Amino acid sequence: MRIGIFGSGYQADMRNSVRELFAQLQKWSADIWVEENFYRSLPKTFAVMPEIKGLIDCDTFSLDMAFSLGGDGTFLRTASWVGRQPIPVLGINTGHLGFLAEICPSEIAEIVEEIFRGEYSIEEKNLLQLETPVSFPHPYALNEIAVLKRDTASMITVSVYLNNEFLTEYLADGLLLSTPTGSTAYNLSVNGPIILSQSNSFVLSPVAPHSLNMRPLVIPDDYGIRLQVESRQKNFLISLDGRSTVFPSGSEFHIGKADFTLKVIKRLQQNFYDTLRKKLLWGKDVRTT
Repeated sequence: MRIGIFGSGYQADMRNSVRELFAQLQKWSADIWVEENFYRSLPKTFAVMPEIKGLIDCDTFSLDMAFSLGGDGTFLRTASWVGRQPIPVLGINTGHLGFLAEICPSEIAEIVEEIFRGEYSIEEKNLLQLETPVSFPHPYALNEIAVLKRDTASMITVSVYLNNEFLTEYLADGLLLSTPTGSTAYNLSVNGPIILSQSNSFVLSPVAPHSLNMRPLVIPDDYGIRLQVESRQKNFLISLDGRSTVFPSGSEFHIGKADFTLKVIKRLQQNFYDTLRKKLLWGKDVRTT
């Protein structure tokens, strides 16, 4: 089995997890490929130099699976590397909350064995696609597309059209369009709803709106969304999963569901409700006396 490893070279405290993952893959005789920048950090940061088949240093590569070792940010970068290639991704969480990278370091030996025994499931995640007046590198987002003001006190104005029908004009610090996957990310921090991946929906959530009656709106994911953005500062940011680019005021964008999905590896006993209870402490009394 050809397995690619993508990771962050800045977390020295995940040394044991890195060593365990390579040891387990070698135990099962995997053909190991490593993203080039992460590979160069292995001897210096993690004191490990595994035997590998080769380096991943371009946008096209042939793998059976991709392992993301880090936090949700590393998972998003891995997803952008995989792109539209039908390569399932496994997220091993060495970060903090870990909604995307769900596997704990203590589960590495178990999940590797389950994968080689074929005892796992694959969940397909929808992505957003952005169309802009100019070329935009990798115009896809797994979590969200954010329209944001730059570092200034002035708000931006975002006019939104759904299937070419005018919805409203948002005067705010920004506007998010989130997938169900991204509903537990930036969307959650601006009081947007949590959406199950099976709901086939996206959510529009304003960031610090000028009017308190501007609330998040859930829309079908087959809608076409058109945005027209105005800014007193003459420019603003468009961010796709944290990858930001500056655009001039007056720009127009079209957003829709991408024509491919990201395949995510899940343990058979994993479900989203367990994740909510574990990550958000649902059902637990967290009051102190």
